[in-house]
Amino acid sequence: MNYAQLLFPDFSLILCGYLVCRYTALNRTVWEQVETLVYFLFFPVLLFHSIVKSPLDISAASSLIGAGWAMGLTGIALAYSLPHWPWLGRHIPKREHAASAQVAFRFNSFIGLALAERLAGPQGLLLIAVLIGVCVPLFNVGAVWPMARHAQRGFLRELARNPLIIGTASGLTANLLGFALPVWLEPTVSRIGAASLALGLMAAGAGMQFGALSKAKALAVAVLAIRHFLLPLVALGFAHLFQLDPVQTTVLLAFSALPTASSCYVLAARMGYDGAYVAGLVTLSTLLGMVSLPFALGVLGSL
Repeated sequence: MNYAQLLFPDFSLILCGYLVCRYTALNRTVWEQVETLVYFLFFPVLLFHSIVKSPLDISAASSLIGAGWAMGLTGIALAYSLPHWPWLGRHIPKREHAASAQVAFRFNSFIGLALAERLAGPQGLLLIAVLIGVCVPLFNVGAVWPMARHAQRGFLRELARNPLIIGTASGLTANLLGFALPVWLEPTVSRIGAASLALGLMAAGAGMQFGALSKAKALAVAVLAIRHFLLPLVALGFAHLFQLDPVQTTVLLAFSALPTASSCYVLAARMGYDGAYVAGLVTLSTLLGMVSLPFALGVLGSL
């Protein structure tokens, strides 16, 4: 399978978003509103619909969920441990590390959902929706905890208001209770889901910026190496350990190599940290995803 060709539609939308934002009147102010609409409305609808539309066998997905959690906890542990590594630790500012650790393990759900269906069809979309749902609470705790501890702020309210958690929890509950969307509502919900993917990818491109990356270079290299090189290797190991089937392995490898979440810089800025620096990391991660996804799916997927 030609993964570069498979990924081209998603990354071309990211490029379109970048070019439209930089060179037309549809500037960053416009795209901030688009991102808010997708994040708080369209995307939760897509998650809910992806989970509800197919019967979910929790026991069959338990191995994938376990592997996803194990991979996530490994990524969080690696990110947290960076200040304690020999030589590297003394080159990592504590405040920048608190804001940037999240880049090492969080993921861009827009790209993941857009990619999963082409990789593994409706089953792949369902599996990655479940994986996103069970990992979002864990990863959000991992992202908020070091910043909250460093800034002495709480994080439970942030978790409770997260639209991804709300959309996933309601979708899982509805699925397990046997709820199905009315036939007449399906086309509307499907179109909202399709719009969320296209707009979400373009918003990721519109948010790219490089300006603040000149400081804390060792930290940048470390968190991006975890995100795009170590986590795919960890995912491959857990895929074998949990004896995942080929579709589950493909979904986990794709999940492990996704660019980091575009909302990383929003969270950092909202909690009083250097949002511009984190935005630069998000930009580099988005570009590195064009390498890490073919690496995970092509090179590691053949092992």
